[in-house]
Amino acid sequence: MSSKVLWIGLGNMGRGMSRNMALKSNLPPPLMVYNRTASRSHDLAKAVGEDVIEVVETLNADAVKKAGIIFTCLSNDAAVEDTLNTIVKAVPDLSGKLFVDSSTIHPDTTTKLSELVKKAGGDFLAAPVFGGPHMADAGTLIGVLAGPQAAINRAQPLFKGVMSRTDIIMADQPPSKATTLKIIGNTFVLNLVEQLAEGHVLAEKTGLGTEYLDKLMQELFPGIISGYSARMVAGDYYKRDEPAFAVDLARKDAGHAMDLAKKSGTRMLNVETADRHLEKVKEIKGEKGDMPGIYGVVRMEAGLKYENDA
Repeated sequence: MSSKVLWIGLGNMGRGMSRNMALKSNLPPPLMVYNRTASRSHDLAKAVGEDVIEVVETLNADAVKKAGIIFTCLSNDAAVEDTLNTIVKAVPDLSGKLFVDSSTIHPDTTTKLSELVKKAGGDFLAAPVFGGPHMADAGTLIGVLAGPQAAINRAQPLFKGVMSRTDIIMADQPPSKATTLKIIGNTFVLNLVEQLAEGHVLAEKTGLGTEYLDKLMQELFPGIISGYSARMVAGDYYKRDEPAFAVDLARKDAGHAMDLAKKSGTRMLNVETADRHLEKVKEIKGEKGDMPGIYGVVRMEAGLKYENDA
């Protein structure tokens, strides 16, 4: 059974996660890395060291056969499905291989992919993570691992102490439970961004000013909430060339959450409100739209400019 790892996907999270795996794990180097835009793989190899990163130019049978564990960390459901279908088509017999998916996708998609891999003879583990790109860089993510105990035992040494600071283990549970938790968990982040946006706009409109509310957030809620508050006040939500949490990804997560709620006979009204604001962010900023751009939309609804540059 090969101990080599193939990493697929170098988005905002994947870059930091794969970097830590290459540098901090006990894997025999090099870590094989594939990304659809090959320049990202080469940039990582140059930054980390070409002795610890092997750039895979094409996701073909040769690359798949070398790997015992294949990680995917991709932007959406379609990308993960397309990637796994490509792999199964290239190597129909996946016996002895473990697939670990750290993408944020719908639980139904997770189930579909798990069945695809098992049918081909491989093992599947859903392992989404909580935390932003800065936590991925620092190796302090929270992993959520769901699947067979044996698969978890095989993958967890690459998480805790390498990519994550702690893990939530769902041993011998359906992999879809991990992505269900991920989708529900992400709604908390979306909702706090919505609440921060509304709070800062109210602070400005009442004459209190955002400075004092931001100071309160820094003292009362250090961490994720204070971070998003600071980004809003500093205008970071509209100044970035590349969004930290792209609006399309945020809307994808919101859509999955609302679909889960509908199928379960409930609603997520806060998520529905945030999603309407995200839709407007996309209209205004296009591909550069960032999730905390909700603040700009709430500002506009209150008669202010999208940007807080004044």
